[in-house]
Amino acid sequence: MQLYTKILIGLVAGVVVGTFANWAGLTWLQDLLQMIEPIGTVFIRLIMMIVIPLVVASLILGTASLGDIRKLGRLGGKTVGIYLMTTAVAVIIGLLLSQVVRPGSRIDPTTRDTIAASLADDAAGRMTMAAEKPSVGETLMNMIPTNPFAAAANGELLPLIIFSIIFGAAVSLVAQDRRDTVLSFFNGVNDAVMIVIDWVMKLAPYAVFALVGSVVSTFGLDLLRSLALYCLVVTGGLLLHVTITYMSLVRFVVGMSPIVFMKRILEAPLVGFSTSSSSATLPVTMEVAQEKLGVSRETASFVLPLGATINMDGTALYQAVAVMFIAQIYGVPMGVGEQLTIVLTATLASVGAAGVPSAGIITLILVLQSVGLGAHVQTGIALILGVDRILDMLRTAVNVTGDLTVASIVAKSEGEELVPRPVDHPIAIGSS
Repeated sequence: MQLYTKILIGLVAGVVVGTFANWAGLTWLQDLLQMIEPIGTVFIRLIMMIVIPLVVASLILGTASLGDIRKLGRLGGKTVGIYLMTTAVAVIIGLLLSQVVRPGSRIDPTTRDTIAASLADDAAGRMTMAAEKPSVGETLMNMIPTNPFAAAANGELLPLIIFSIIFGAAVSLVAQDRRDTVLSFFNGVNDAVMIVIDWVMKLAPYAVFALVGSVVSTFGLDLLRSLALYCLVVTGGLLLHVTITYMSLVRFVVGMSPIVFMKRILEAPLVGFSTSSSSATLPVTMEVAQEKLGVSRETASFVLPLGATINMDGTALYQAVAVMFIAQIYGVPMGVGEQLTIVLTATLASVGAAGVPSAGIITLILVLQSVGLGAHVQTGIALILGVDRILDMLRTAVNVTGDLTVASIVAKSEGEELVPRPVDHPIAIGSS
């Protein structure tokens, strides 16, 4: 049985068991699901454990292997440009759906105030986190690490990516014998990391069940009913973005059947859905890109780590819907100027969002403040906080799908043939 089939079974089982426990009010089953949730946490920690060595080794190898420094600039321009374009399209889809359906105009004020009050403390905590977020200028400066080892220790991927690209470019210019020595070392690191990934992925189906089951079992049905239309608009927007934006690019730019593409990459979005973290999914995404899509290591090593940090299409679309939802609830009109501001700020804010669970809530606060909803930020965040985790899982799956779509586009533009290529290491992901 293929690994992605096992993961899908674990996902469905988690949803069914969690929903039944919540619907039937079986507290013993809810407690049991909470007890096994640490299995999922262990899985995420194991995956996160190898992200830093994977990013450093793969980026240095990929950059050094490009040979021509000009190719690095070309790859970078394509990658960032496509990521920003798809993010802007995602925001526009979210705005259009929100305008047509108007989910915020159908919530009773009493229900609104009750939900907001019940989650007020959690919302206040998110407000504090947002207030501590560095400014745009500070974020740009922090992209250049003063100490790459400190960035690695703190899990700061973007500064580490910048360092690895610069170091890899420098390695490509040193004497041949010394270059080979450095590359041989990082090849060994990369191969070892891939073996660890295969070991960890054996736990994936059970971890997916534990993570999803615990979340769904505590997901209040009353809350879901109250915010059902909002959830449906976000979910519908995400599905439209995948089917219209990504699959059109796959069909007409990559030249691949969307069905074949989705079948090949399914493992990665499933892991992304379960972990709610693009960064935690990165090792799986990179292996899927190389083994299942046939993207070269050089391209995958450059495009995908960048995607895990700057490509947050699902997050941007969700922010657009959330802003319109909160504005509609409180009767604040959003004209063309405000909506253009949402497109710009949601696109830029999603680029700066960390690839970790619920990071979108923090950047959403910044977008709300940019369009004059500062007075409703805390109560608005409290309203949607209860359903954020399940939507976070969905938007992470979309983010990961976008990463692989862009990796395929860039690979195709570089003349690569996209056919599955099993990577040369002992255990192949997807084996039974």
